[in-house]
Amino acid sequence: MFGWQTPPIQAAPESVSTAGQEAIDLAEKAGLHLDPWQQHVLRVAMGEKADGDWSAPEVCVNIPRQNGKGALIEARVLWGLFIGGEQEILVSAHEFKTAMNTMKRVERLIRGCPDMHKRVKAYHKTVGREGVELQDGRHVLYVARSRGSGRGFTADCVIFDECMILGDDAMAALAPTTDAVDNSQLWYLGSAGIGAPSQQMGRLRRRALAALESGVPDPVLAYMEWSVDPHVDECPRGCTEHDDIASVEALLKANPAVGHRLRVEKSMHRRLTMGDALYARERLGVGEYPSDVAETWQVIGEDAWRALAAAESSPSDPVAFAIDMTPERSHAAIGVAGEWRGGTHVEVVDHRPGTGWILDRAAELHEKWRPRCWVVDAGGPAGSLIPSLEERLGITVVQPKTREVAVSCGQFYDAVTEQSLSHLDQAPLASALAGAQKRPLGDAWAWARRIVSVDISPLVAVTLAKWGLGAEVEEEASDPLDNIW
Repeated sequence: MFGWQTPPIQAAPESVSTAGQEAIDLAEKAGLHLDPWQQHVLRVAMGEKADGDWSAPEVCVNIPRQNGKGALIEARVLWGLFIGGEQEILVSAHEFKTAMNTMKRVERLIRGCPDMHKRVKAYHKTVGREGVELQDGRHVLYVARSRGSGRGFTADCVIFDECMILGDDAMAALAPTTDAVDNSQLWYLGSAGIGAPSQQMGRLRRRALAALESGVPDPVLAYMEWSVDPHVDECPRGCTEHDDIASVEALLKANPAVGHRLRVEKSMHRRLTMGDALYARERLGVGEYPSDVAETWQVIGEDAWRALAAAESSPSDPVAFAIDMTPERSHAAIGVAGEWRGGTHVEVVDHRPGTGWILDRAAELHEKWRPRCWVVDAGGPAGSLIPSLEERLGITVVQPKTREVAVSCGQFYDAVTEQSLSHLDQAPLASALAGAQKRPLGDAWAWARRIVSVDISPLVAVTLAKWGLGAEVEEEASDPLDNIW
């Protein structure tokens, strides 16, 4: 008996040709004999448009463990180095040992093929430089994923192994490395989703299922998944729309390597070892995938926030300003708060990329409004601006303590629930609230980003500005010369 050699779930853009056969033939030359399902994946994933570019710049292969997905990585790397002309390939894994195992297998294949080995300049083993470099400068690098790994590189192809553990920090570091390359690919390979750590795989899977449901292919994604759709409690007796996890048919549907490297009896015995739930996930590809949509507007509901929007709302003296920025210093925001009709008006005065504009804009606002204070959280990313801001404006910046940061968030939340706050329904502030969540601060909480791609600096800025309306402000020392006149 053999497993299904084509995936139960497949969605891919149309192509007019494929480089997959080149990769298959090169792997064979290196002694890597690919199963029919592996050959199928390469042909689909390396499909080409009429102009020669990839028909699918993104590729995801979701398949249970021990089926041989590592061979796909090896074949793709060999093609990129020796045929595809790719200058740089990045192979990343959740764990360093996984990346190193992949490197060892690729090195063994290259050394076993004299035509390839003679083109190698070095097999790098130095920590931080692990990889293979060819005489003409092309190279493949192997990295363990982290918030910073991959930053500073420009890659033709990035391969994410173990992508069931792939969150936004690693995506933010690695995915943009291909943006400056005209014809690049991102490959994601992993097994069934395991919940929250499977953020990126969940997005890819939803895109593929949406394409299949609508009949309109995703323009850039080739997605292939081997999995079963198990029975649920509501299934009637004799249901034929779902799979029985105890059946041989389910095992064959989810595991193309059965008959090649997996045995039916041994594989099915794992259900006795692990139980139904783990067996369904690890051997049958039944995963848990987080939903971005379900997790938005976690702290303050969208309806409650929109109800407080007032087009004519504006702050009146006295006002307070506050500054915040993202941890990556990619964006910054200035917020203001002031009284309005017995409540408080909050507004994002400015929100831009970078940080170089902040001091000039703050000076302009200070001159125009003469606010009662400027607030900056010294423990936050914008804390580094405090000395320059004080020097530029000639003031003492109000720096809330940790407990006061928590108080500011509580006050903001209470103002929304009590409907004593107004705003202009600005998009940056709404986006920040949609992507914000709570982080514990003792018995209280403060704002936190749900995912790395969310910028909550506008929300933090207006929250601190509102708190600043009631904060103690150090009186500016008067100039003795003022009394002479």
